[in-house]
Amino acid sequence: MAEITLEHVTKRFPDGTEAVSDVNMEIGEGEFMILVGPSGCGKSTLLNMICGLEDISDGELRFDGEVVNQQSPKDRNIAMVFQNYALYPHLSVRENMAFPLRLAKVDDAEVTRRVEEAARILELSEHLDRKPANLSGGQRQRVAMGRAIVREPVAFLLDEPLSNLDAKLRVQMRTEISRLQNRLRTTTVYVTHDQTEAMTLGDRVAVLRKGKVQQVASPQELYNHPVNLFVAGFIGSPAMNFLPARLEGGQVRLPMGSYPLREEQRSAVGEGDRDVIAGVRPEQLEDAALVGDDDRGSGITFSAAIDVIEWMGSELFAYFGVEGAGATSDHLQEIAGDLETVEMSAGGAEQVVARLDAASTVTRGDTAELWLDTRRVLLFDPDSGERLASSG
Repeated sequence: MAEITLEHVTKRFPDGTEAVSDVNMEIGEGEFMILVGPSGCGKSTLLNMICGLEDISDGELRFDGEVVNQQSPKDRNIAMVFQNYALYPHLSVRENMAFPLRLAKVDDAEVTRRVEEAARILELSEHLDRKPANLSGGQRQRVAMGRAIVREPVAFLLDEPLSNLDAKLRVQMRTEISRLQNRLRTTTVYVTHDQTEAMTLGDRVAVLRKGKVQQVASPQELYNHPVNLFVAGFIGSPAMNFLPARLEGGQVRLPMGSYPLREEQRSAVGEGDRDVIAGVRPEQLEDAALVGDDDRGSGITFSAAIDVIEWMGSELFAYFGVEGAGATSDHLQEIAGDLETVEMSAGGAEQVVARLDAASTVTRGDTAELWLDTRRVLLFDPDSGERLASSG
């Protein structure tokens, strides 16, 4: 296991484009670190620099304190698992897993021990003599993982390893990878564009945008305390609703009503009246008929014409328009193209999504009474995009 340190790491291409810019990060020994962000954000380039497939233009990369910028990939003692399984079709599972050990001229007894141990961990023992063509997609991915495990590396580097699997199998493999990492406690860096994978797998998550790290934190911290609009909009499904708001006379004025600004928030938002952007998670909205008397006073009740209902079994999503809810901000419009999970536009009646309890009787076409929990509303500066304060 290795502690990986990135200090001002930058990747600059010959035309001057910076794919990765001034990354500072410490990945602890045995930690499961996720690199997440939209396509083209630099996460795979960063992973390739860690493993040595991309040169580092500036900065230092250290494994356990030793600078490895100039080391070749084979000398870094790391193992990579890619999106495509890269298995040899003419070799059995046993020989595919043994291949890196054969190249390293490990003796036969040790090869057999490591392969059989990895196969037992991955539940592949009964498939060792099969060819890849006779395996399912999930089994082939486990073989690729096994080939990495037998090397006993100081770190695993995984580049979108589940992208080729169907939705059900991805869920299964997420669970298996999590169990495997907990068992082996090998330092792991995992690249994905799927924020669900990021939130369910990682000890910590690094969110990237345009080559820059926006925030590194636990999944819970990212969800509850995003540092800016980009992180807030990227993390969460369905995505956060962004609404225009105004701080005026000690009140936060939203399109659906107003609520008092808490005393502890005033230092964060500053003095005087000002426009802000309010971030509202879908689960902060509920059918008012299902809200108890104890909670009702901690929010706003309002009427909304329901346009679409999506029933999910354990919950339902209600879509409705709020006049003037298109949060007008140049910064918000700038990041809209980078946010693959949310669409935003300025002005007019903007679509808002609410996650309601399955017991709700709200239907499409209703004018429903909804309730907004104002205790967890996030407030953002419309110019910088930085978070100002969290209600609650």
